[in-house]
Amino acid sequence: MHESTQLGHGFGYSRHILTFTISLKAELTKQNPNVLENTCSELSHFLDINMQHITPPSEPNQLPLSGLWQPRLNLKSLYYGEGCVANHLLSILPTTSSRAFIITGQSLNNKTPLVRNLEKLLGEHLAGTISNIRQHGPLEDVEDAIETVLSARKSTATTGNSVEPNTSGSATSSGCVDTIISLGGGSPIDTAKVVSLRFAERHGTFLTHIAIPTTLSAAECTAGGGYTKLDGVKVGFRAPEMGVSTIFYDPLFAQYTPRGLWLSTGLRALDHAIECMYHPAAAEVPWKALALWAVSEFFECLPRVAFSMKHGDDDVADGKTQVEMEHNQVILRLMLAAFASSGLKGENLPGGMGLSHSLGHALGSPYGIPHGVTSCMTLGRVVQLKAQQSELNAMQLARLLPAMGGRRSGSDSQDALEVGERIITLVKDLGIEVKPLSAYGVGKDQAPVITLRALGGKQDDVLYGPVLHLVQSLY
Repeated sequence: MHESTQLGHGFGYSRHILTFTISLKAELTKQNPNVLENTCSELSHFLDINMQHITPPSEPNQLPLSGLWQPRLNLKSLYYGEGCVANHLLSILPTTSSRAFIITGQSLNNKTPLVRNLEKLLGEHLAGTISNIRQHGPLEDVEDAIETVLSARKSTATTGNSVEPNTSGSATSSGCVDTIISLGGGSPIDTAKVVSLRFAERHGTFLTHIAIPTTLSAAECTAGGGYTKLDGVKVGFRAPEMGVSTIFYDPLFAQYTPRGLWLSTGLRALDHAIECMYHPAAAEVPWKALALWAVSEFFECLPRVAFSMKHGDDDVADGKTQVEMEHNQVILRLMLAAFASSGLKGENLPGGMGLSHSLGHALGSPYGIPHGVTSCMTLGRVVQLKAQQSELNAMQLARLLPAMGGRRSGSDSQDALEVGERIITLVKDLGIEVKPLSAYGVGKDQAPVITLRALGGKQDDVLYGPVLHLVQSLY
């Protein structure tokens, strides 16, 4: 049975955000004493902004609080901190004879030492490395990965011998494959979920899925995955058991991530936090409470790393200067914010996220546009559209303004529109290049097609006209 928590009338959740923040600050301070001198002033500022965006339920413009939050079943542990993979990975394998496949992409495999280092760490537990996963998880790549893992399982289960499937390393253990380790962004992580699902259909049990994210896409936070068909249409699957069982947020695994990819996936994570505010089933605690905290972290930390991140092909220094250590701590804060934006939204959340995400899916795999980039295109505009759609949307979105460094004006509508404008400005300030749709080869005749995809094929939807106008503005 799912454990559930009813949120009662007037539940004061600000203390939960504060507790989470103090705990995080304490952890970061252990490794970076310079954080300590700023902690009191930052916490004071944090309380100020949260007291502004938490409106007492007794006020007439705030609906009575009620709801349901059900935790995810699969996530067992979350490790974070520099070196956490090296320190803890082997200890959380299911058994002493477990064997694991690494699922990753060609760039990480060919251009960084991360995959070789991970293979070396696994040693006899390594079953193989599948390194051909491309953006958006094409069906061909996913099917190849599924066949590789299933073949390895069949071989070891019947003969006790290991196999060497498309791998740069091999394993000597005679144990069965029971684990997959996804290394990378959303495509390897989602592919690993589908592999686990197909494995369960064949063998009756899901694989243990360990995720080591190298972007801020937050794909590790959901129990759904999928692949892209040849026509560009994304096919999705969802089951509680598809969720990741252990997440490692290790900033050492983000040091080779290209700047543009890191920042754009940061906007994707921000997208999660923003769209939860007007999702009809979003729980005040923990999701909205953590989302508000995450937004403040994104607006503080993304600009701090925007021009200090390496570009993926740059050399990474072996030494640990004070500047590098401080940089890694900011990277880690962003990783935790990405989890906060989506990791505790609840298992009972019906349907998808929101309009910006729907547009992202309509634009992403069909036209080969990265989802982080689609969020840069759509999020600010969608917020302004939603703010004008209803007073309730405006009220919820306006709560975000203090977390972005703004001050409430007393007008929910005005403040919600400013939230959208601040998102648009953030994208520009980060130096993220947002090309028009025409630069991706998307003709203007595709605007109605994109709109219909985003609205689930409902041309009579009241939002059809405004969304079509929004899509046309992206050219």
